[in-house]
Amino acid sequence: MLIVIFDMEGIVNYEYVPQGQTVNLQFYLQVLKRLRLAVSRKMPQKQPAGAWALHHDNAPAHTVHSIQVFLASHGNPVVQQSVYYPDKAPCYFRLYPELKTVMKERRFEDIDAIKKNATSTLNTIPKNFQKCFQ
Repeated sequence: MLIVIFDMEGIVNYEYVPQGQTVNLQFYLQVLKRLRLAVSRKMPQKQPAGAWALHHDNAPAHTVHSIQVFLASHGNPVVQQSVYYPDKAPCYFRLYPELKTVMKERRFEDIDAIKKNATSTLNTIPKNFQKCFQ
């Protein structure tokens, strides 16, 4: 599983969920902490509280109260998920199809080869993600 964090300028952070790991409250909280570090390192202009908002789907690990408290305590608003796509963020309709197109009907030797190919594909996707939010 792949978790991708991006903004209008492109990908900010991505990470692969380790094999056998469930995306639960504890894991997602660690992802958010790493995301905050990545934002402060890669986009210092967005470091002040409220300078960026998070948009994720309505998965239980994302909507649990302690995650909402964590985000609020750090001044990070959450963009509300559309009622029409309760379990998918709109950008999934652009990002994942591009990944699938490149990797379709190909065989890979192992998980590391899949990750390497997915990472190189992510790095070639145009940085303009504005279409995702329209």
